[in-house]
Amino acid sequence: MRKRKQQKKEAAETAEVAEELVSAFEELKDEAGEISNLARDEPDLEGEVAERSSEERLRDLTEEVEVQKDRYLRLAAEFDNFRKRTVRERGKLATRAKADLASGILDGLDDLDRVSKLDPETTSSKDIIDGVELVERKLFRELELAGLERVGLEGAPFDPNYHEAVSASPAPDADKLNMIAAVLQVGYRMGSVLLRPARVQVFIEPQSDEESEA
Repeated sequence: MRKRKQQKKEAAETAEVAEELVSAFEELKDEAGEISNLARDEPDLEGEVAERSSEERLRDLTEEVEVQKDRYLRLAAEFDNFRKRTVRERGKLATRAKADLASGILDGLDDLDRVSKLDPETTSSKDIIDGVELVERKLFRELELAGLERVGLEGAPFDPNYHEAVSASPAPDADKLNMIAAVLQVGYRMGSVLLRPARVQVFIEPQSDEESEA
């Protein structure tokens, strides 16, 4: 994490220097052009001395422009190499993260494979269910370590940002209003990214007898 922050800081500094060089290059070029026009349009302003001074100033500015231009081009090339290297490193990090996640669930997949090969004639349904539940816990533990979270708990407040209300039920008391009555399908999120909203039943205000008759 510290290395990536340092890389971002270096990239920002490089970009800032490049922008400053471009600005300086443009200013020097404009100034050189103005002096060149002055030397061309008013050659007799100060006689030969003024003309020679203008030419020397123009030559100095031209040399400075070339120096700044060369520096800018080198910095631009370095920045482009840094950008390409950063893209490659990000790709490697993403691949590494996926590989780490996959390696973490391999044991669970092995257990699932063994459960699928159990002989139903010699294995009780309870043993099969216990085996599947063991695999589920193992897989979710690994995914949880990677940042996966369940969304939607019975009795929790209904939140439309994370829950999808698919049915409603009269609240048994006022304290239950807008609370989750039942979770029909668990939702999941990874950090701040919602992968799937929870499908829930929500407690609502009961209808009065008059509303029911109507």
